[in-house]
Amino acid sequence: MNQPDLTAQSVVKRFGDHVAVDSISFEVARGSFFSILGPSGCGKTTLLRMIAGFLEPDGGEIAIGGRTMRGVAPNRRPVNMVFQQLALFPMMSVGENVEFGLARRGVARTERRNKAGAMLERVGLAGAAAKRVDELSGGQRQRVAIARSLVLEPTLLLLDEPLGALDLKLREHMKIELKQLQAEFGTTFVYITHDQSEALVLSDHVGVMNHGRFEQIGTPQDLYYRPRTPFVAGFVGDSNRLTGRATDVAGDRVRVDTGDGWTVEARREGAVADGDAVEVFVRPEAATLSRAGESGSAPHEGTVESLLFDGAKSAVLLRERRSRREVRVALPQTGEFADLRTGEPIAFRFDAARAVCFRVRSDRDG
Repeated sequence: MNQPDLTAQSVVKRFGDHVAVDSISFEVARGSFFSILGPSGCGKTTLLRMIAGFLEPDGGEIAIGGRTMRGVAPNRRPVNMVFQQLALFPMMSVGENVEFGLARRGVARTERRNKAGAMLERVGLAGAAAKRVDELSGGQRQRVAIARSLVLEPTLLLLDEPLGALDLKLREHMKIELKQLQAEFGTTFVYITHDQSEALVLSDHVGVMNHGRFEQIGTPQDLYYRPRTPFVAGFVGDSNRLTGRATDVAGDRVRVDTGDGWTVEARREGAVADGDAVEVFVRPEAATLSRAGESGSAPHEGTVESLLFDGAKSAVLLRERRSRREVRVALPQTGEFADLRTGEPIAFRFDAARAVCFRVRSDRDG
């Protein structure tokens, strides 16, 4: 079995009374793309800075390439870092920016020029070495920053929300480019972001972080289709969130009474017993529509509140008839319901196997 490129064991970081990173343990396989996903203030940047060596853990151990990093200075670690601001030198040419780290290491001028030129070619910027940084587009500058890091052949490339400053169209394009670059080079990428789309598209595995801990680590498919906590279910992707009480638990299926005249069924995640307060999460695409009053129409009824047209991501907002709760349902791409109008009655159903139910934790759970 290959040695992981990154291992963290019970890593803790405190700032006064605040625990920013709370006994985190995980591994990142060699040559993989691992993302740390979470909201602002969850501890992800603190964790990345400990990996880079800018902060020292208060407890636990970080190892890179099987070697402990305790006491190892940032410039002695086999890592490089790409920041959102990129930190390119505007007074240097593109080639000089890429050569910079090699020059600091004492690599001879001809060798570092050859290496920088080859690296620029690999990131799709052949012939750009003589250009100024301000002559490049945002995406090209992003690739220069990555080339400058990768030319040093680090064990890990750490990326701190590197796409955050780009406009939406360029950000979507750079997600694909980053994924392709990582696959081509085979360097281990550790990427932090608050953007779930970036994490899902780019990563082999994702750690979802909340209040200094990982709620779940898994493949993007695991997190999306098999969330293990309410936080992951609500944070990763869009979901309808319903609250209520379990009235019938049979195997992994739960019937839930919302308390306002509506009953739904869902798949149980973890321990749920009759009478428990629960939360149900249903993806918009896990619900299907049918015309109200048609033979065999779906069991739930509502009224169209709003139509949200966004091409393949189009959805309809419904108001459930009994509970008056709002429900978001993805519109099929067939165009079958393209003629829906606000105020129109509509029927819908949930796929119980794709709706997930969690017991609401109480103070007694700790």
